[in-house]
Amino acid sequence: MRTDSSPGTLPAREHLPATAAGTPVLDVVIPVYNEEKDLRRCVVRLREHLARTFPYAFRVTIADNASTDGTPLIAAELAACYPDVTNFRLERKGRGRALRTVWSASDAPVLAYMDVDLSTDLNALLPLVAPLISGHSDLAIGSRLSRTSRVVRGPKREFISRAYNLILRGSLQARFSDAQCGFKAIRREVAQVLLPLVEDTGWFFDTEMLVLAERAGLRIHEVPVDWVDDPDSTVHIVRTATDDLKGVWRVGRALTTGSLPLDRLARPFGDDPRDREITDVPKGLARQLVGFCVVGGLSTLVYLLLYSGFRQFGGSQAANALALLLSALANTAANRRLTFGVRGRGGAVRHQAQGLVVFAIGLALTSGSLAALNAATTSPAHTTEIAVLVVANLAATVLRFLLFRAWVFPDRRDPAPVPSPTPAHAELTTISTGDPR
Repeated sequence: MRTDSSPGTLPAREHLPATAAGTPVLDVVIPVYNEEKDLRRCVVRLREHLARTFPYAFRVTIADNASTDGTPLIAAELAACYPDVTNFRLERKGRGRALRTVWSASDAPVLAYMDVDLSTDLNALLPLVAPLISGHSDLAIGSRLSRTSRVVRGPKREFISRAYNLILRGSLQARFSDAQCGFKAIRREVAQVLLPLVEDTGWFFDTEMLVLAERAGLRIHEVPVDWVDDPDSTVHIVRTATDDLKGVWRVGRALTTGSLPLDRLARPFGDDPRDREITDVPKGLARQLVGFCVVGGLSTLVYLLLYSGFRQFGGSQAANALALLLSALANTAANRRLTFGVRGRGGAVRHQAQGLVVFAIGLALTSGSLAALNAATTSPAHTTEIAVLVVANLAATVLRFLLFRAWVFPDRRDPAPVPSPTPAHAELTTISTGDPR
């Protein structure tokens, strides 16, 4: 999996301001491969619809995936004919590669794409991008599986689509309803940080992008769409399904091992500008307390079970030290991920080392309590030992939370400026740009 994401935290969402007529707010990308039959009709229909219904300036970008028929010539003609149409030529195939390349080079604040066959009703385009323009959402997808969607397609494709989305829900805990609909949009500042994490360059690109965005806590808006299947689609269903399942396995493994720095996609809790004026207030304290208490309760249970087991084979001090050590390692790992939201492998060893220092403090408190108990009575009952340890652990827990929050997992993230647009991919060759808009 890729881990070379741009550093920093995403800024708070804001409503895009009305811009001058020549500055595009929306860039709609149409990835194509050998589509000389449908390309002209699609582009003309799309731009006419946008000119009639879209209240902002727009651009239509044709992303040619190394076509070998007349598609490049038609794309060049369209770019020369219409000032709001541009054409990018890529010398390697792959829908995901085309979208990542064009989106990374675009200067429009809202980026979208749709399939060249226009299977999706264009009336859903404005509802798709409106939440991104308003600042409400980070990504938006069209859904053919919503109850209010109207879909015309064969039973084979219907079964494959629903089965695939069930697999995503069961294996990757995806909550979005339709990963494969060729009708999606994303805010540019989100794309600049999210796309470097997406590894796939083919049809699984959409799914991987959505899963990572959802796991990072980004807001995904769904729009019910009317959709009519294209009987002449060139998608190879079996090969695509196989590649998708491989992608599900790869992404699931990366999420399990924590190798993706998804914390870099975090949004500020308050998007209202007034929230940013409040200073010296600890962020997320209530949520962290709840998470710490849950993890602490489970850790205490594990500790007591381990202590009771080890006590059968040794003295109380040895059993306490060993049980506390094992539960402390698990406690640090759980708090790192669940309470303080630290993802990825970076700093994991240092965090565990600092956690062991906190463990040593807890060991001193609990061992001191046991020593005091043994000094007070020569043969304390097992239940008395447990009661003393519970009280000592409660005191150690309060201190542990304070040390975790202030020392082990401090919140050092400062608001980062929106990164500048990344340069176009080395593979990208522009054969016609039309108007620079």
